[in-house]
Amino acid sequence: MTILSVLDLATVSAGATPADALADTTRLAVEVERLGYRRLWVAEHHGMPSVASSAPAVLIAHLAAATTTLRVGAGGVMLPNHSPLVVAEQFATLEALHPGRIDLGLGRAPGTDPATARALRRDADLAAERFPQDVVELINYLVDSDGPPTQPAPVPGRGYLPQVWILGSSTFGAQVAGLLGLPFAFAYHFAPAQVDEAIALYRQHFRPTGLLAEPHCAVAVSVLCADSDDEAAWLAGPSALAMLQLRMGRPGPVVSPDEAAAYSYSTAERAAVEAMTATHVVGSPYTVHRGLAALVERTGADELVVATRAHSLEVRARSLGLVADMANLAPTPV
Repeated sequence: MTILSVLDLATVSAGATPADALADTTRLAVEVERLGYRRLWVAEHHGMPSVASSAPAVLIAHLAAATTTLRVGAGGVMLPNHSPLVVAEQFATLEALHPGRIDLGLGRAPGTDPATARALRRDADLAAERFPQDVVELINYLVDSDGPPTQPAPVPGRGYLPQVWILGSSTFGAQVAGLLGLPFAFAYHFAPAQVDEAIALYRQHFRPTGLLAEPHCAVAVSVLCADSDDEAAWLAGPSALAMLQLRMGRPGPVVSPDEAAAYSYSTAERAAVEAMTATHVVGSPYTVHRGLAALVERTGADELVVATRAHSLEVRARSLGLVADMANLAPTPV
């Protein structure tokens, strides 16, 4: 059976505040745990008015404290923005506080615009080129080993390694994950073109390690499930408009379904939205079931990471509940 997990972007809705968004994500984590999903990830984004998860390590600490069994983590931390030592210290601390429940997904992209990337870490371009070496450096700070201590030696350090993943939207991350023997998550939800090639290369290059004996591949997919196809399409309108606005350099909070439906798309904008959302799985439970089953059959994914972007917490929670029912997840007793 394919594992189901969740990616949440701490969505800031029109008329709400980032504090509202963070509170909603916390409430969603509790519901995701109750529904029986394996893990919930938040992603590092900067300078985006619709995303409040700019400091994933801080948010993960809060989410882990609000839950008891759910794995929580970063999907992901954009490593070129940070020194490996800082990330190692943050996530070793999380692992010490919540042992066996922390995931650290590492990405190579900056997750923001060039000016913000430079402000985060001024050698961002060089850091992106060093991504594989930085991943190894980070793991070596924390992996349980009888060898001499690293210099520097973080505390918490050795023995406090969370589950490390490599994230990717191309073949590069897939090969890094395979060669390092780490689980791999592909960003099909926003960059679907290379999913087949990337997963094939990951499995081809995989080398078993003490961290992972066999390849494990997750595919992140945009999903919005409602009682009917028409309702789901209407509720997905705000996410589609937010993607268009971001593409056009006019990012903003996620508007309501009524506001999205009232937007006057040009012919070119309509075509762009249709292209960007062509691989999204939107519809009734029956439609979503067929779409997810087809994706698993196509990719052989060991895990699907369901990304649901909507104007309200209620819509996101309802969609995830319908998907959990469809997949016969075992709810966690309250």
